[in-house]
Amino acid sequence: MPTERGIRRGFLLAGLVLAGDVATKAAIVAWVEYGARHEWGPVLNIVHVLNRGAAFSFLHDAGGWQRFFFIAVALVASALLIFMIRRPVTSPRQRLGFGLILGGALANMFDRIVHGAVVDWIDVHWGALHWPAFNIADIGITVGAVLIVVHELFVRKAAGEANG
Repeated sequence: MPTERGIRRGFLLAGLVLAGDVATKAAIVAWVEYGARHEWGPVLNIVHVLNRGAAFSFLHDAGGWQRFFFIAVALVASALLIFMIRRPVTSPRQRLGFGLILGGALANMFDRIVHGAVVDWIDVHWGALHWPAFNIADIGITVGAVLIVVHELFVRKAAGEANG
């Protein structure tokens, strides 16, 4: 049944993001000294930083309570994403997007539980301008969100116009 295959793909993608993120962060923690920066080219550095907040270090210096808040948010979001992946009316593209987001949410939650903060290690820059450091989980969340937005804006709209 195509729906079951799509559901498995969504969860498989979540597992791949989770495993890839946990593995790369373990390598960074083991091999890159905290606070270090290694240049890997004209626009990429490998760093080892901890983010106690959320995206763009939101609530980074909030005093510690944010760790438990973000763990709770990740648990609720993960339950919702699991529900959305399993819904029969969810499209294959949406399942992939939800799977990417689920893997990223679980990976960053794992970091908060184990390290007390999220390990970020990818530093993209142009000259002196640096994008905030990020990781594989963040890439999964971002790509998943883009897939869902593209689906909602273009695929659903086109389907609605064809039916309307």
